[in-house]
Amino acid sequence: MYKGPASGYKLERESDYGSPEQNAAVAEIVSAVRSEGDAALLRYTEAFDRVRLDPSQLRVTEAEIQSAYERVEPEFLDALRRAAANVTAFHEKQKRQSWIDVQPDGTMLGMSLRPLARVGLYVPGGKAAYPSSVLMNVLPAKVAGVPQIAMVTPPATGGREGIDPYILVAAAEAGVTEMYRIGGAQAVAALAYGTESIPAVDKICGPGNIYVALAKRAVFGAVDIDSIAGPSEIVVLADDSADARFVAADMLSQAEHDEMASAMLVTPSERLAREVEAELARQVATLPRREIAERSLEQYGAILTVSDLAEGIDVVNKLAPEHLEIMTEDPLELLGRIENAGAIFLGPYSSEPVGDYFAGPNHILPTNGTARFSSPLNVDDFVKKSSLIRYSREALRRDAAGIASLARHEGLEAHARAVEIRFKEGGDQ
Repeated sequence: MYKGPASGYKLERESDYGSPEQNAAVAEIVSAVRSEGDAALLRYTEAFDRVRLDPSQLRVTEAEIQSAYERVEPEFLDALRRAAANVTAFHEKQKRQSWIDVQPDGTMLGMSLRPLARVGLYVPGGKAAYPSSVLMNVLPAKVAGVPQIAMVTPPATGGREGIDPYILVAAAEAGVTEMYRIGGAQAVAALAYGTESIPAVDKICGPGNIYVALAKRAVFGAVDIDSIAGPSEIVVLADDSADARFVAADMLSQAEHDEMASAMLVTPSERLAREVEAELARQVATLPRREIAERSLEQYGAILTVSDLAEGIDVVNKLAPEHLEIMTEDPLELLGRIENAGAIFLGPYSSEPVGDYFAGPNHILPTNGTARFSSPLNVDDFVKKSSLIRYSREALRRDAAGIASLARHEGLEAHARAVEIRFKEGGDQ
């Protein structure tokens, strides 16, 4: 882990675009699924997941979903439903309505908003199961009014046989309408192009490994995608008032995600920097995912010291972190100067996991510095907008010469004539 002045640390993280071999493998899989449909899905599932299926087994049955409910604890289900209520309430506030503006001359301009018809969600089945991410992907789509939501997930979760019951329950609670036991790049291709068993979608959301990420990039254009998500990140901006135990615990909450996660402290306090370093060593020793967290801290962790909070804010804005915690004497005083962050947590009791699981804002956030220009997943991501234009005769007569002038400046004579013909002999007089 780097520890020292922020001026000596490279603040930019590079995106992973995959090796040539990985890109070639994904291109082959996507092409095969597009041309062969279910046959390719089943072949790759047997090769990569060591699970042999026939087409009738691709879709998760209602009986399996009911069985999953019997395998989860009542406490989990209660917490999941409370979290879902908070997430739904937060996203309800993001809804926008279609609008029309009518001018006295009869001109009518507006915007028509409609939900996407069909969305696909990819749920990974690797090192851990993340039912909370199911809520965060599905509920904004439900609030937006998307009627069909299909989930794909590998046929085995975390190396264990079968799909994790907590994922199935979360999907059912959130309102997923179809669930399929298929993973990897082949699942992304199936959602994008459709197969005999899985109808194509309009948009694909959800995280995954490098092969899933590359597949999403490969099919973008045939469908929309949410983003190409990078490893998880947290930056804590803190001063002398911060509790080193809290800071270290929150940094580790991200470091345990995977070896490429990034956890950083930015502080003008040398004392806090020393105490947090000691707390990280003490707390990581007892984590079940110790090896992952230690590797993350070693490769991508940092304690950056700055001259004052003003320099700290500059560092934060350059990092544009996925998660930003402000643990200073007066966090609200600094809030207006934060320009780039996916989610901002204010004060010592706004721990990052509060946002991950329960508060309501979406935890699917821009990574790799993309908070400079992108936003958390939200209701607008599942809505398409159409512009409405109705010109009256009077309005077009008024603006015709200007429209024709602009068109001819661009060398588009037919554009100009399409307007002028309406006021020439034989047109509208």
